[in-house]
Amino acid sequence: MGLSQTLLVYVLLCVHLGVSQHFLRLRPSPSDHLPVPDLKEDPDPEYDPREQDLAERTLRKKLGSNFDPNYMSISSPMLVNGSTPDNQVKLQGPMPNEIKKLDLTETPYGKRVKVGKKARRKFLQWLWTYTHCPVVYTWKDLGVRFWPRYIKEGNCFSERSCSFPEGMSCKPVKSINKIFLRWYCQGFLRQKYCTWIQVQYPIISECKCSC
Repeated sequence: MGLSQTLLVYVLLCVHLGVSQHFLRLRPSPSDHLPVPDLKEDPDPEYDPREQDLAERTLRKKLGSNFDPNYMSISSPMLVNGSTPDNQVKLQGPMPNEIKKLDLTETPYGKRVKVGKKARRKFLQWLWTYTHCPVVYTWKDLGVRFWPRYIKEGNCFSERSCSFPEGMSCKPVKSINKIFLRWYCQGFLRQKYCTWIQVQYPIISECKCSC
């Protein structure tokens, strides 16, 4: 299994009630470098799961309650939805306190100016919109060696600087882990052994404006 050198791969063998459970964890190096870089797979189709290995009923049972339709899909979401509206940028939650409590009447020269309530509200709303760092979600095809093969991956909005004046950018500060199945092979050619094992896949869940 050829994985990118930027990934650390941990295979943990957990023994519970005498049963060995293979658990694969993929995470970027360093761990705050998200989203996960694309894997460099061995192109040999011999390492792909066969048709009988892709039985949906069996794989759903193996994944169990970890199947989350909000972040994963068996078929291409582009074909299901016709479009991907998840990448629309929207303000979420209440206005941050550091913006809400901003004093607009004080100047650098010690003088105070009058600011009407309407003008203050509009300016704070503009500032919040300008400095807001939403998570932009897009569907990504992980390939036939993952199940489900489609993941809704988060990215920090990066079309412009998030600070005024410019200089800062949106960066990930939190992530969540979603469990997928990974077709994992050991050995070579006819001597190889392949099976589905569980994978923790980190997804960006929150971004903030920072240096």
